[in-house]
Amino acid sequence: MNSYRVWALPGLPEVRPGDDLAKLIAATGPGLVDGDLVLVTSKIVSKAEGRILAAADRESAIDAETVRVVARRGALRIVENRQGLVMAAAGVDASNTPEGTVLLLPEDPDASARAIRTGLRDTLGVEVGVLLTDTFGRPWRNGLTDVAIGAAGVRVLDDLRGGEDAHGNPLSATVVATADELAAAADLVKGKAAGLPVAVIRGLGHLVEADEGPGSGAPEPGTPRTETSEAAAPGTEASGTTASGTAASGTGAERAAETGAEGAAGPAGTEAAAPGPSGARALVRSARDDMFRLGTSEAVREAVTGRRTVREFTAEEVDPGAVRRAVAAAVTAPAPHHTTPWRFVLLESAASRTRLLDAMREAWIADLRRDGKSEESVARRVRRGEVLRRAPYLVVPCLVMDGSHHYGDARRDAAEREMFVVAAGAGVQNFLIALAGERLGSAWVSSTMFCREVVREVLRLPDDWDPMGAVAVGHPASDPPPRPAREAADFLEVR
Repeated sequence: MNSYRVWALPGLPEVRPGDDLAKLIAATGPGLVDGDLVLVTSKIVSKAEGRILAAADRESAIDAETVRVVARRGALRIVENRQGLVMAAAGVDASNTPEGTVLLLPEDPDASARAIRTGLRDTLGVEVGVLLTDTFGRPWRNGLTDVAIGAAGVRVLDDLRGGEDAHGNPLSATVVATADELAAAADLVKGKAAGLPVAVIRGLGHLVEADEGPGSGAPEPGTPRTETSEAAAPGTEASGTTASGTAASGTGAERAAETGAEGAAGPAGTEAAAPGPSGARALVRSARDDMFRLGTSEAVREAVTGRRTVREFTAEEVDPGAVRRAVAAAVTAPAPHHTTPWRFVLLESAASRTRLLDAMREAWIADLRRDGKSEESVARRVRRGEVLRRAPYLVVPCLVMDGSHHYGDARRDAAEREMFVVAAGAGVQNFLIALAGERLGSAWVSSTMFCREVVREVLRLPDDWDPMGAVAVGHPASDPPPRPAREAADFLEVR
């Protein structure tokens, strides 16, 4: 199959809450046949399902539909909404709805698509595929296009992995977003302001699936992708319905802004992750797997607040390059007198880690015994320090006082050292944040500061290098628990 037809269905009445969309579509498109694809603008689904909200303040409606903010610029927000979609204004639409009201997206777009498909089967006796569409921006691209947000009986992803290209090269990563391509084709004839919310595509029946259950959203690996050469056959109802620049949901500025942060669907041109859920959910990349899940300012804030102490690690090896990139970030911290008071000792071999930790343990045991601790207490305390042994990689940050000033009196000399210690801490904080950005966990443990001479001797460090603890580094064995909330007001005094 190398061609298809696409046309809009004229004559659909204004949709109101409680309307049976399947019957309305059947009345305007009685000639539907098995294998047709029916593409429905999500706005009329929202109206039929009563997703109309009285809201004098659209912003509060957006707040209620937002799960997380991806990016913000002024009043404009790109967010992940309750349906898992990343889009402008959570999909809350104040256009084509009575003043003082807004339209929310269908609560479950896949379920809505299934209902329409079942209704068309019952009314017309045809087996069609149904897609619900909405308008999105795209990363790194100007302009808007329609994508699928709900699907029933449609092969939404065309998985080419396991096949070969025209030259016999194996295809190992490419998964085509077929449902989004269909949505964009349909939008060419539906338009944005022509009052044509439903389109039909004929000639691609191989994309229609009989099963709507789990797995229907993704084809088997190696399924060939059908090329299309004709967007609309002559004589179809496409005339006069070309897409305009009007956004289908929210404002044009909001939709255009999505082009920089459409995180859930993934950046344009990248390969899709392995399909999992059925329906259009299979098109949505999880935030965890998205390389562009946040805007710049949001990413900076989350990098700081999202850094957590990790004490349990997997056995997976740590990429030394990732640690070196984190060190490069560490040495951008502020420091006194334009100095560079940071040094980082990387313990990449198991032998070097064991040698250091054994020597530190002996020094710690000696200190505890001098403190009069019982052998049981000593053993218990030593066990608590095993976090460094469980890590597959250790880093010892050190402070050097090169470039510091000497004043000759204890008060100012102590202040000078404190400035350098603060700078060392800032460098370690940068280091920990950068490790988190590399998806590495870390735990900053103070132990080397209590036996600096031992550390310098074992690691053969210069006498003027002061160890400032040790950092355990590795891949987290599990997600850390939620951080207890802290109110900034509890830490403020205003004068």
